[in-house]
Amino acid sequence: MRRPHYAWTVVGVAFLALLMAAGFRSVTGVLLIPLHDEFGWTHGEIGVAVAINLVCYGLASPFASALVGRFGVRKVAGTALVTIAVSSVATVGIDELWQLYLLWGVVNGTATGAIGVPLAPIVANRWFAERRGLVTGMLTASNATGSLIFLPLLAWLTGFDWRWASVAVAIAATVIVLPPVLAFLRERPEDVGLAPFGAPDGWTAPTVEQGRWTDALTSLAVASRSRTFWLLAATFFVCGATTNGLVSTHLIPAARDHGIEQLAAASLLATIGAFDIVGTLASGWLTDRYDPRRLLLVYYSFRGLALIALPVVFGAPGVAMAGFAVVYGLDWVATVPPTSALATETFRQRAPVIFAWVFAAHQLGAAVAAWGAGAIRDATGAYDLAWVSAGALGVAAALAILLVRRVAAPPAGAPAPA
Repeated sequence: MRRPHYAWTVVGVAFLALLMAAGFRSVTGVLLIPLHDEFGWTHGEIGVAVAINLVCYGLASPFASALVGRFGVRKVAGTALVTIAVSSVATVGIDELWQLYLLWGVVNGTATGAIGVPLAPIVANRWFAERRGLVTGMLTASNATGSLIFLPLLAWLTGFDWRWASVAVAIAATVIVLPPVLAFLRERPEDVGLAPFGAPDGWTAPTVEQGRWTDALTSLAVASRSRTFWLLAATFFVCGATTNGLVSTHLIPAARDHGIEQLAAASLLATIGAFDIVGTLASGWLTDRYDPRRLLLVYYSFRGLALIALPVVFGAPGVAMAGFAVVYGLDWVATVPPTSALATETFRQRAPVIFAWVFAAHQLGAAVAAWGAGAIRDATGAYDLAWVSAGALGVAAALAILLVRRVAAPPAGAPAPA
């Protein structure tokens, strides 16, 4: 019986590592209320910590992508996992807002960014000559899987004490994820005597240059001269604002405003996560077959309309809320495979680092929404304006993506981005 290509082992390990990073990010929505109740910090003040986390996550990504070329993906991912564990344990002892900003915002944001963005495009482009869209979708789905697994557990743990949630993240990082990363994650297929999955006969390994941290800035300078880069960054800004920044952070406290218990609200986010797995995998499959711009037009349109309807949905029976969770889940990060595909076909060898800069815009949008929605809640006593404003941005992003000009994709088996 023919053994599976080792590329799929790398995908499995990368999925597990990304799941861990997603697990810690899912803590955001669960801890907002306990931190508010224990320390009296406002939604806006805690939103600043979330915003710092998201900005650091985004800014760490392009530099981590560049450093992977110098130190290797295994060392970068392993260091990030240890940092996540140490800072998660340290978070247990916080009693001042600045400590939350430092540990949860700066340290964990940087560490999760170092592992969360580089892995998917690097694994897909290095290890696969075919099915890159599907693999990107699979790895992106780890974000949803992390939420699906961690959210109910973390919400349950906060019923005892919110600190147990941080301890759980630390244990998972060091005991469950770190060992397989160190044991099985390999840099490139040629390191184990293989060609990429789906590579044609006669494939030769591309020349690999040692990466430098300055490659992140050089790639940004190159990308900034491209209209496609700015369009992808702008639409991904909206993607981050309408997912990680707004819904992940504020759906649970908004649900409580409407009389929904925290565990039930966390289950709604978990439902979104469950359907996100389906939506993201389907999006990866579709990206390999259809124009990514048309897919993004559909995704952003549905997302915008769903958010505009959310204030009404909150006041409707439970079936309507469940319907929102299903629709929003299918659409959650379905945007990633087609956006990554557009970046890859446009920027080729520089695509992993440039996509990381596009993702930095995603996290900047998330940061603005995390803080802005909290400020709106503090000022008006409700989230309605936040939902509708974000929905309008979603519709605008759907129209903007049509301005992207496509370039001819490289043939299957062509040298992958390093």
